[in-house]
Amino acid sequence: MKGKLKSGLIRFSKTFIPLAFGLIVLWFIIKALDFEQVIAILKKDVNYWIIALSLPFGLFGQIARAMRWELLIRPLGYYPKKSNLIYSIFGNYGVNLAFPRLGEVWRCTMINRYEKVPVTKLIGTVIIDRISDTIVVALIVVAAFVMNVPYFKSFFAHHPETYARIYGIISSAWFYIGIAGTGIAAWLIFRRFQKRTAMKKTIRFLFDIWEGIRTIGRMKDNWLFLFYTLMIWVSYFLYFYICFYAFPFTGNLGWNCGLIAFGIGSIAMSVPVQGGVGAWQFMIIATLMGFGLTKDDAGAFAFCVWTIQSLIFTTLYGLFGIMALPIANREKSKQVDK
Repeated sequence: MKGKLKSGLIRFSKTFIPLAFGLIVLWFIIKALDFEQVIAILKKDVNYWIIALSLPFGLFGQIARAMRWELLIRPLGYYPKKSNLIYSIFGNYGVNLAFPRLGEVWRCTMINRYEKVPVTKLIGTVIIDRISDTIVVALIVVAAFVMNVPYFKSFFAHHPETYARIYGIISSAWFYIGIAGTGIAAWLIFRRFQKRTAMKKTIRFLFDIWEGIRTIGRMKDNWLFLFYTLMIWVSYFLYFYICFYAFPFTGNLGWNCGLIAFGIGSIAMSVPVQGGVGAWQFMIIATLMGFGLTKDDAGAFAFCVWTIQSLIFTTLYGLFGIMALPIANREKSKQVDK
């Protein structure tokens, strides 16, 4: 009973603490805005047909992600159906919207259920998937920085506390001592308990994950992996940037501004909170204000785009993916149930 209670409390904290944090940030953002003005903008100045035009690019990006995932699974000796991969990717983002970071585990579980690929090996491929995304986001941010040095100087001039925090972390000796200490502690724990059953199971689990990670080295179609990666992020960028033309005050900012906002918004979406709520709006508003928009205009853009794309649209295709998987695999579901 105590174990179940503890497990329930852990699940509760993982779900609702990040959400509470995001909503608190969101409340402070809303408090700083003239929300009547924001509502007026959303009623009169937004071309919602243009935002609707952006939505297919979100789906293109997720389909390309499923195709890239297939390339990582093949070297493991498994050949899952493309439709199952696509539905699981759709569902992944729907689950993440309710339970941060649980979607990755859910999609691995679903592919294990319907395609019999070991979950631990799938987790390794998901790690590669996320590492690839991290590298691309870093490259986008670096490219945006190189092409827009004056903007970043202006941004940090207006937000000195942000610069001070980043510099303080990077320049602190404790930052590097902490990294080294963590590594040494992990090695000592491993040496101390390596012969115990629990540690052996852990090592086996990590080995299976490593097998999944190694698949990128055994891929024959590396160029195709790069192509799908490019398709994912070009689609994501267009998904976001097309929305600039739905508002009279962002349509003339240009793709450079779009690239900066997209890169910074992508970093904000990595915060483990449902749909990046709070963090995404804060970063997008700060970025657009750096390009001369008023706080209310920037707020209208951020709230409108997030609500339509990250909340409504992601929920719809996420639910579609979750429901489509068992329907498309009726026979396999019957066999599993038996």
